Amino acid sequence: MLFQVGGQGTRPTFFEMAAAQQLPASLRGALTYSIGVLALRRPFLHKVLDYEDEFFALLMLVLETHSLRTTDASFAESLYGLRRRAVDIKVKKDNTHLNSGSGINHSGLKRRQKVLSVVFLVILPYLKSRLHSIYNREREARLQATLWGHEDERFNDFNTTDRGDDSLVLSATTVTESSVRAQLLKKIQRIIGACYPWVHASSEGLSFSYQLLYLLDATGFYSLGLHALGIHVCRATGQELMDTTSRISKIRSRERERLRGPPWLKTLQGVLLNCTYTMLDYAQTGLIAAVFFFKMMEWWYQSAEERMSAPTVYPPPPPPPTPQVAKEGLPLPSDRTLCPLCSQKRANPSVVTVSGFVFCYACIFKYVSQVSPKMLELNLYKRCPVTLLPATVDQIRRLFHDM
Repeated sequence: MLFQVGGQGTRPTFFEMAAAQQLPASLRGALTYSIGVLALRRPFLHKVLDYEDEFFALLMLVLETHSLRTTDASFAESLYGLRRRAVDIKVKKDNTHLNSGSGINHSGLKRRQKVLSVVFLVILPYLKSRLHSIYNREREARLQATLWGHEDERFNDFNTTDRGDDSLVLSATTVTESSVRAQLLKKIQRIIGACYPWVHASSEGLSFSYQLLYLLDATGFYSLGLHALGIHVCRATGQELMDTTSRISKIRSRERERLRGPPWLKTLQGVLLNCTYTMLDYAQTGLIAAVFFFKMMEWWYQSAEERMSAPTVYPPPPPPPTPQVAKEGLPLPSDRTLCPLCSQKRANPSVVTVSGFVFCYACIFKYVSQVSPKMLELNLYKRCPVTLLPATVDQIRRLFHDM
């Protein structure tokens, strides 16, 4: 299946290149949605969704390798009638005007350029996806640490308050069981969490710069990867499009001629090759059909009629104002993980619902439930110690951290 987009010359338009670049993302969305629907009836397909990055990278590795080998183009570029050409720039000097011009010659891709193209098309996007997931986990861990403290300290506090002296033995064994590998992985994740935003911003900035220069016809390279490989993406001529089928058949016939062994083994290998080629052809056609089906369903469910008939969604109400700290109440510590009553790391954190401030469960329960003559005199009993709002034991809620 080939789609020829309008335009003159061999240089593709910006919209052709953008469409070819966005096709793998659309393909991934279509496959993920389809597998998610099928997983409702076939639960074993959830394993595929758990390793979505690996399965999609493996699929694209097969498709990109096959496409570069047969058409000198990526899978998406071949569908839009585009081809990759090696760039050979020759500088020509005009002695009369002392001006220098450059002549660009295109040639077929070398084996090294095809291998590196697979790296830029499959391996690097996969690594970027994995780094992005690691960065998201590290960011969530940092956010939880600011609210709940570090994981080890939190569990140590929980064990110490609930189990007494036995918790000391448990915490000691936990520390001894922590392996060097786990600590190394945590350090690597922290480094990735600190460096990934800068790497991502630099990558996106370079990509935007190249696309802008390509749109303004200031460069022939659409991306940094193509520039590093010395490759121009050009429109395929009509003859090249017609010769694609014959070229594929010649490549396959040469592969059959290379088969070695007894006749029965050659026959078996030939059948396997034919099955493999047939599966690749059907896979390419099926994946494109899946993309168009996904886009059609997306348009169908997000049509103008549905948007007009949908109920009006009002913005959520603003949150209530933060309770003010009373003049006679306890001051808040600078570290948000400390309990205002004991000034230590919170153990079994609990919130007073009337104010929203968090304390140790033992501290706030004792403060609210017990009444002393001095508190009776100052009228401070059964109140939040920070805001002095009336509170009871029933208004104490234990907070649990979702692991």
